[in-house]
Amino acid sequence: MPNFQDNHKIISHFPNVAYNVVAIAASRGGLKAIGKILSALPVDFPAAIVVVQHLSSKYPSYTAQILAPHTLLRVKQAEEGELLRPRTVYTAVPDKHLVVKPDATLSLTDEPKVNFVRPAGDKLFVSVATSFKSRAIAIVLTGKDGDGTLGVLAIKKYGGTVIVQDRESSEYFNMPKSAIDTGKVDWVLPVDAIANYLVKEIMTRKVVEQIQQFSLQLVK
Repeated sequence: MPNFQDNHKIISHFPNVAYNVVAIAASRGGLKAIGKILSALPVDFPAAIVVVQHLSSKYPSYTAQILAPHTLLRVKQAEEGELLRPRTVYTAVPDKHLVVKPDATLSLTDEPKVNFVRPAGDKLFVSVATSFKSRAIAIVLTGKDGDGTLGVLAIKKYGGTVIVQDRESSEYFNMPKSAIDTGKVDWVLPVDAIANYLVKEIMTRKVVEQIQQFSLQLVK
């Protein structure tokens, strides 16, 4: 497990924000929900976003191309070993688990399927939880299975925040409900309200922390 100095190095290339990464898991109906969230985020949104949308292993993924027109952020398919960057959306690769390593690099793995799926939101959430701890936000969106539930427990164990899409705005409520049933969810929100929460929580805290940092410099 990285010590404090290691964690400082990991987040040193991010802006001064309370959260460095937003991890999203979705299945049936997910692309529409993800598109709505990304479309409401500003171009200077200062966190990285990592997306696991359940994919068929038989075909190439066009998730990045589908989502890109909906957002001002950079959208790309994840690559092995690349460093997580703010203001960037990374999408999963078919038949590969997408995880974030402790050095803030992405990895594509052939580990066994979780809940019969690969990529799995559970694998992403657990990796983000252990790598970024309280600086991570996990979002569970519409889907027919229970993926993400174990990952939610990990996010909360390490001090992160969990947001779940509500029943009314979910095309399929199985995934959100399974997460809610853990009793560890912080917020249950309509999909249209999730982006507003992210902007308020991440960008407002960014301003506050910058003011605090500037005040400390004046005292010195």
